[in-house]
This record gives sequence, structure tokens and C-alpha cells, in this order.
Amino acid sequence: MSWLDKVTTPPAILFNSTHNLEPLLTKDNGNDSKLVLWKKHRSQLRQDWLKILGPLPQAPSDGFKLRTVSEEHLSTFSRTLVRYAAEPGRFVNAYILRPAGDIHTVRPGVVAFHPTNKESIKVVAGTGGRPDQHLALPLVEHGFVVICPENFINEKTTWNEAVAAARIRHPDSTGMATMLADGMRSVDVLSTFPGVDPTRIGAIGHSLGAKQVLYLMAFDARVAAGVFSEGGIGLNFSNWDANWYLGPQTKSVKFKHDHHELLGLIAPRPLLIFGGETGRAADGDRTWPYITAANHVYQLYGEPTRLGFINHHEGHTFPPPMADKAIEWLDTYLHSN
Repeated sequence: MSWLDKVTTPPAILFNSTHNLEPLLTKDNGNDSKLVLWKKHRSQLRQDWLKILGPLPQAPSDGFKLRTVSEEHLSTFSRTLVRYAAEPGRFVNAYILRPAGDIHTVRPGVVAFHPTNKESIKVVAGTGGRPDQHLALPLVEHGFVVICPENFINEKTTWNEAVAAARIRHPDSTGMATMLADGMRSVDVLSTFPGVDPTRIGAIGHSLGAKQVLYLMAFDARVAAGVFSEGGIGLNFSNWDANWYLGPQTKSVKFKHDHHELLGLIAPRPLLIFGGETGRAADGDRTWPYITAANHVYQLYGEPTRLGFINHHEGHTFPPPMADKAIEWLDTYLHSN
């Protein structure tokens, strides 16, 4: 990609972050290499964040009970609405989009998360919403098998009702714990489809969906590459304190964590971040300090830095030219592997 160097290089003068970020690399008190020290610290950070999230809902022990609700065959791809068990007693809806042709042709897969909206998975699968929201369509046209799972907040009439139902099931867990577990289930389901290469799974999402990409990549190493659009990397960039995400704990003065740590957990896998800067935008130049902090970790792995950021200055949107770059990013790191 001709633009790769540009998106992985921070500006000469970084935006002054309003949030003090704890260093990701600990000081060497012995003979361990920096990478060995990081891996020890990484393990502790992972446990810290799992404690913040609360217990993750577990997959059903008796299988996903996947069933087809409806199916349509178009000229270049098929689109199937499925329903499966994400946890015991709870089922979710998802669209599966597959390129036309031999179903056993080995292809990479992508989880495409939907943004906050009443039409849920329809907007990414191309059966509702605006054309610029149909993230799954260009992906399937580029040869990916795509799953578009429904977020749990769309399972009830209101988001608060959905959160209340989740708390009955999991009283000690955050909403983000359910989103993460659901994302992991979608990878499970996608990986079982004929012709999907389980070593080449990606994730993409805008706004609400971007938040799911961040957590899924941080805690599920099966996701090999991702695209995060306008989710708000900093905890103070967006409504991470909402009950369907992490809750009010993030506003406590005792809360010392931030999402540069999750970027560190993702390293060295490729992640492209988009910010809109103006209006209601969640990400912008203030995102760079988080990327710079995580880049110190990426560099330890001895590979080219694959954590990129593009500020398109068009607000809380995912403009078509940026969607094109997202496809190129996923093409590069999933089709070429």
C-alpha cells in the first residue's frame, strides 16, 4: 500500500493528550529483554481488563444450534440470515454473506459489526440503511466471507431494557463483556463455515461496531487484522461510561487504565483506525498519543509497524473513500497471508 508509511507515522508535533497514559513498557530490573518484560506486563494487563469487564458469558456446551432463517442468491453473492446460540438460552441473529461459486474455495473471513441504529444488522448487510453503511457488500465483492452479528442492545425495545436483561443473566459483568463474548461467538461460527480459512479472520466496525473490534482483537488472537472507525480510542473520547459499555467505573479517580493498553494487547497484528475530528467525531488528532504509546510495543516484535491512523476530518462518519482504504487494508493483510 503506497499510503502505509503515512498512516503509521505520527505528526512531528503530537496533540497534547488531556489524559495521562501509563507507560506500557516497564523498566528493566534484570537481564530480561524488553519483549520478555512486555509479555509479562501484557499478561497482567489482560487480567486487569478481564476483571474490569467481569465474567464473560460462556458459549453453550451443547453447540450453537445454527439454523437458517432466510436466504437469497444474488448475481455475485449469497446473503443468508441465520440464528444461533451465543450463550445458553440466548440466541442472536446474523447475516452471512458469501461470494458466489464453490463454497469450498478457501477464503478469508470478516466479522462486520453494525453501528448504533434501530435497523441493526440490516445496515451492514445491505438490506437497510444508507449505501455508505453497507460495509459487508464491498467485502463480499472482494472475496471475503462476512458475518454480520446483531449487538445485544438491539434485542429489546430500548438499550436500557437490553442491559437490564443482560444483568439478570450476568449480574457481575459489564455490557462490554457480553459484546466481547458475542464477538468471539461470531468468530466461532464464521470459522465453521466451509471454505473459510480460520487463520485469516478480520474484523471491521464503525462507532458501536468499532468498539467491538477493539475488544475482540484485544482478547481474541484469532482475529488477524482489523479496522476501527470512530469508536473513540480514549475512554474520555466517547460514552464508554454508558451502562451498555463499561459503566460508571471509568469515571472514578481510582480507574487508572485506558485503551492504549488494549492497542498493546493487539500488537503486532494490523489495526487501522479512522477519526473524523470535527462535529460529533470521537477520534482525531488526540488519538495519536494512544497510537504512539502502543507503537513502542509494536516495535518490540521486529516487524514493520502495522498500527495506522487516518484523520479524514469528516465527522462521525465512515466516508466511502475511507471504506475503500479499509478494504485495501484487509485485502493486504488477509488475502496475502
